[in-house]
Amino acid sequence: MRAAGLYEVANIKGEQICNINSDDITAEIWLKLARRINELAGDPKISGIVITHGTDTMDETAYFLNLVVKTKKPVVITGSMRPSTANSADGPMNLHQAVALAASREARGKGVMVMFSDRIYGARDVRKVNTFGVNAFSSGEYGCMGYVIDDNVTFYDLPSRQHTTDTEFSASFLKTLPKVAVAYFNVDSPGSILDYYASQGYRGVVIAGAGNGEYSVDWKDAVKRHQDDLVVVRSSRVGTGLVTPSDEYDLSNVVRADDLQPQKAAVLLRLALSKTSDRGKIARMYSVY
Repeated sequence: MRAAGLYEVANIKGEQICNINSDDITAEIWLKLARRINELAGDPKISGIVITHGTDTMDETAYFLNLVVKTKKPVVITGSMRPSTANSADGPMNLHQAVALAASREARGKGVMVMFSDRIYGARDVRKVNTFGVNAFSSGEYGCMGYVIDDNVTFYDLPSRQHTTDTEFSASFLKTLPKVAVAYFNVDSPGSILDYYASQGYRGVVIAGAGNGEYSVDWKDAVKRHQDDLVVVRSSRVGTGLVTPSDEYDLSNVVRADDLQPQKAAVLLRLALSKTSDRGKIARMYSVY
């Protein structure tokens, strides 16, 4: 059985928002992209949107859009691990499957998705797990949401956290996002890195801690020094599992990342700080998004 050609799957129209390495993505580009998606989604002639994106920061862009895009129409991000000049380039297949997913009625209301190597991933949980292989994305212990085989879309799971039209965030009036850093804890690393970020005008720091989001006494002291000027998020460098409560670490300026990876905890913190600096309100956001 012959698979349909791309233009047999959907009536496609393309436009370019930017043309850069995905490591050079900025908050301003995120906001521009989100606003354009919202504009396009308002057109009744458009059924879904596909975004081609470099793989290095694809998970961050997907999660950001999942929190600010205001449509139930499918928004699908895809890319490739092998360039078009390589043997067995994967870009054409990923693009074909992304278009099929965006054109599918079954994909409505499921938030922003990443389509990669036959698998559908939800934006919140997707992560890059390999530096070179075509099966470079995963959702860890949660698995993928479903599959696209040729043009056939099949779902087995749904996103459980609030997204898109059900969030409190909006890209409409933001010109940029608050500055937030990720600080990676390792043996003998100095907690003074938090002093540096505070001095540079950062409003929040996500600590990629060891184990259950933990760090040394030196880092604890640094967190205490900045109880008035930094919101600190405890996340874990482990890769799976959620950060659980701890009287020893959960100070007045500290919230837990739940099970978000550090880079995604930073995305949510930037949006949270665009609305409030209240620790309790920010902690609630980590429990629902």
